[in-house]
Amino acid sequence: MRLTKWGYYADFILYPALVVALSLHALGREPSKVAVEWAFAVLGGMASWTLLEYLLHRVVLHHIRPFKGLHAMHHAHPLDLIGTPSWISAALFLGLWLALAHETRPDLAGGVTAGLMMGYLWYVFMHYAVHNLQVRRGSWLFDAKVRHALHHHADVPCNFGVSTNFWDSVFGSGRRCSPGR
Repeated sequence: MRLTKWGYYADFILYPALVVALSLHALGREPSKVAVEWAFAVLGGMASWTLLEYLLHRVVLHHIRPFKGLHAMHHAHPLDLIGTPSWISAALFLGLWLALAHETRPDLAGGVTAGLMMGYLWYVFMHYAVHNLQVRRGSWLFDAKVRHALHHHADVPCNFGVSTNFWDSVFGSGRRCSPGR
């Protein structure tokens, strides 16, 4: 969806605040009893985000209507402010937290959700960076920019991971080829 400038950058304000709120909620009462388990839950959420991001991008955004059409707008106009409104992604994260809290302890649910949110925030930053920042040739961010540019322009669909290329390596969808036209 086309967003206003405020709407496009809202994730950079909203998600750090939500992560802090979930952290305080989980660790505020008895931090010594839950800190280690919570930290592992956060790491699990962050790792899970990378697979979720890959699957959402490869399957949902490239094959399922209406998401396919919305994502095609981004491919056609990569510098436009096109993305998911924060209120939609935040509502999905809230629903996930509620479902997890129903099945497990709220602090662990908060840890997993905070980790997923941190992974999402990293994705949002990386996606912004690969389209908008000028970076030094040879840096890891330059490599990410090239990898993502290939996603936009390669003859064969490839490079669906934005925050990491790990799952592209696992599933054989990573490419280091010249953009085709």
